[in-house]
Amino acid sequence: MTLTESLRQILVKKIPASAVNYAVDLWEKEPFSFKTTASRKTKLGDFRFRSDRPLQTITINADLNPYQFLLTYIHEVAHLHAYVQYGRTIAPHGMEWKSTFQRLMLPMLSTDVFPIDLLIPLRKHMNNPKASSSRDLFLMKEMSKYDEKSINSDIIFLSDLKPGSRFLLSGREFEKGETRRTRVLCEEVNSGRKYLIAQLAKVKPSN
Repeated sequence: MTLTESLRQILVKKIPASAVNYAVDLWEKEPFSFKTTASRKTKLGDFRFRSDRPLQTITINADLNPYQFLLTYIHEVAHLHAYVQYGRTIAPHGMEWKSTFQRLMLPMLSTDVFPIDLLIPLRKHMNNPKASSSRDLFLMKEMSKYDEKSINSDIIFLSDLKPGSRFLLSGREFEKGETRRTRVLCEEVNSGRKYLIAQLAKVKPSN
């Protein structure tokens, strides 16, 4: 099996069928080592540049829904293309990466690939893409509708709780306080300590 066939075999199981040929074409224009990984709390995907290797590495969390997987794939491929075009001194999520990401995503911004309820926030997101799509509250809420249904059906986003509500996160109980941009000031019930927790943290209400 060729590398192209191997990549295609992975992608047909992970992204919308209408995007597979395009995703493979991006690889053929600038090949890289591609792997799926177990879920990582701090990132959806990763691009690693190693000057001592002929092929750079891109990894993506295997548990992402097809639309999030595709968005993350092109996000990481844009890093590679930007490095090749502009050199290694560019900022990871600077203007060079943003313009490359926008250009590579443009052919995918269609109802042939994304459902309309995702396409609207996605187009807005791509006007000025963030370092991580997980920082875009509206987009991620819409994306989450396409996740596999969790056995923990009572898990919700922290942003959906009212101030003063209590919730469980990583086995600890917190009380929700005021929202500060993308994070929420929360107090741990047992210790009284305060923490800034992402609005998009998935929590379990406890009261």
